[in-house]
Amino acid sequence: MGKQRIKPNYRRRVLRLPDLDHCKLAVLNSLGSPASRRVYEYAIDQFIAWYCSEPRLAFNRIVVVRYRIYLESRGLAANTINQQLAAVRRLAHEAADSGLLSPELAAGISRVKGVKQLGFRSGNWLSAEESSEVLKRASGDSMRAKRDYAMLALLFGCGFRRSELVGLELDEIQMRQGHWAVVDLIGKGGHIRTVPIPEWVKVALDQWVLAAKVTDGRIFRAVARAGKVWGKGISQNVVWYVVKGCCERAGLEHIAPHDLRRTCAKLCHTSGGELEQIQFLLGHASVQTTERYLGCKQNLGHPVNDLFDLRTDGRPQQNDDESAQVKASEPLEKASGQAVECRHGGSEHDQPVCDAQPLSLPKRTDLVEVRKGHRPQSLRRCSGPGASRSDSGSKANGQRDPEVVGSVGP
Repeated sequence: MGKQRIKPNYRRRVLRLPDLDHCKLAVLNSLGSPASRRVYEYAIDQFIAWYCSEPRLAFNRIVVVRYRIYLESRGLAANTINQQLAAVRRLAHEAADSGLLSPELAAGISRVKGVKQLGFRSGNWLSAEESSEVLKRASGDSMRAKRDYAMLALLFGCGFRRSELVGLELDEIQMRQGHWAVVDLIGKGGHIRTVPIPEWVKVALDQWVLAAKVTDGRIFRAVARAGKVWGKGISQNVVWYVVKGCCERAGLEHIAPHDLRRTCAKLCHTSGGELEQIQFLLGHASVQTTERYLGCKQNLGHPVNDLFDLRTDGRPQQNDDESAQVKASEPLEKASGQAVECRHGGSEHDQPVCDAQPLSLPKRTDLVEVRKGHRPQSLRRCSGPGASRSDSGSKANGQRDPEVVGSVGP
């Protein structure tokens, strides 16, 4: 019998295109949210296109680090780069579970750090006047104008996301505690919340529903140029173009649908709404996210560096009044500057001016510590001749005065 051949311990390092497609499907099937599947699919496609463009690359930690450097060279934001790296880590994890990649390489890929994010980007907030102007530009008697006005009213008044607005159905609007609300709305990440609807928003929504004759299903439908309502819903791009068009007609540029969600949170906060209730309204899991929506990190409307003025050409009225008060008090300061020290001690501000003529001060003053009976220790300023007499008297008697302990210092 021949010797049995020992199968070598072969560990795969390079993934081909069929292997990458198999891992991609495994990643997408493990995600529950449609939005997450769309984002991860785009990120994995971007990585596969870059990975296959380089010849004979091994799928390991060094390659993923090179891909991160490539993303940074494109000038992408930190959130975008970290999102793409998260998709690559998930791809390596699924490849290791399927036996297409060694666990050591997958563990090395998972240790690739993302880009550190320094600070947060400042969003756009609209004031109450600007929001009213945008709604005024969307109002009209046509079918499309009624739909656009109802969509903007829900974005401003309820703080919906684009996906939540598009998927809103008629049976979800119910009466709760004497108030209309969207009950059991499934938002981002599967979070369920109930969103109250203001009265003016409900009026705009009823006008669209009655005009479009929507009885069930999704509320917002496509509208043709002739004003005919068709289809069973709209895409998120319709919301984007409606917001962009109405804001541009109102003179506002670079406004996204999510900025209306920030505006809703900011208007609720400035009107006296509690932070906890705003968090429930928006459906945030963390109150820190709600604080970012309110713009509490940095107040650009009343910045702190507007509290002072260093102009040299002219000063404000308050500074002129202060200078006038200072000039009026100058004679008092000059008079108090002529005050002299009295013989029995005390500072120049404690004692009034006795004589108008300035007195000559002694050349040397000594501080002595005086103890008399039960009185506490005190320091008094004595004149030079008095101190010399006490010293001479003590020398003449041959012993020191018991009341005089000694000289403290000049």
